[in-house]
Amino acid sequence: MTVLTPDSRTAGPQEAPRKGAAPVRRGGAAKARRQLTGWLFLLPALVVFGLFAWWPIVRSLLISFQHNDLVNPPSWVGLENFRAVFDDPLLGTAVSNTLLFVGLGLLIGFPLPLLLASVMSTVGRGAGVYRFLAYLPVVIPPVVAILLWKWFYDPGSGLFNSALGKIGLGPYPWLESPDTAMLSLVLEATWAGMGGAVLIYLAAMAGIPGELYEAAEVDGASVWRRIWHVMLPQLRPVIGLMLLVQLIGTVQVFTEPYVFTGGGPDNATLTVLLLIFRYAFQDGEYGQAAALTFLMVLVLAALSAVYLRATRTWSKS
Repeated sequence: MTVLTPDSRTAGPQEAPRKGAAPVRRGGAAKARRQLTGWLFLLPALVVFGLFAWWPIVRSLLISFQHNDLVNPPSWVGLENFRAVFDDPLLGTAVSNTLLFVGLGLLIGFPLPLLLASVMSTVGRGAGVYRFLAYLPVVIPPVVAILLWKWFYDPGSGLFNSALGKIGLGPYPWLESPDTAMLSLVLEATWAGMGGAVLIYLAAMAGIPGELYEAAEVDGASVWRRIWHVMLPQLRPVIGLMLLVQLIGTVQVFTEPYVFTGGGPDNATLTVLLLIFRYAFQDGEYGQAAALTFLMVLVLAALSAVYLRATRTWSKS
């Protein structure tokens, strides 16, 4: 016999929480504490990044509107630094030389790593040795590599002229002639920076499903057609990224012309970044150097925007 108490008569049965029911929302104070904790952990990185990345950018932009020689107090000159840069006859020379370096770099240095990676991906035995040899120039300090190639280019006892002399060619004034100086720089820069691109392409090729190659081979596709219709479409995002990286890197070329030739002969290897160096550390015109730097940043930002728009277009196609 069940005895009904007043409480049991008035109170309904206790329902168990239903499975899948939405959890009870916590208060806004707990959410705020979690967000505050995250920002506290992020704060040291933001401070360091702001001091060493954002503040120099802002500071250089301010200097571009000032007459600043780092000795006397800076004075505001508005757009005079930009006018002085555009009036400099060496600006056109530096821009054309930089574009020539970029063009030769794309013509020689862009397809070569992809070609080497394609060949190395088919090698079974000794693949690790070939990858080590391909990446070895990257670990050599840039100045050391340039001094080594400077000996290669020596018009008298250099390695290149000595080797070409045995077959009746040369000697060639590699770095002494305005006609061959820029090409000489591009060859060394391609050799020095090719290893990283080769490894990136090899890693991307390893991620391509083997079934695609097998299906193409069953359909009777030749090696060239498998490369053109299978490998290259799969590598399209990586190729686009490497193209942007190479464009940005070649536009900012400085070490090769500075160490090899100092911008000569007859300013044949004077680049935009080397001109910025001359403004700042030879002429003491830090305002003009900052102005030209800001213009270069705008060009690089435009290249990045074009790349991002192109990648969105590719992803939709």
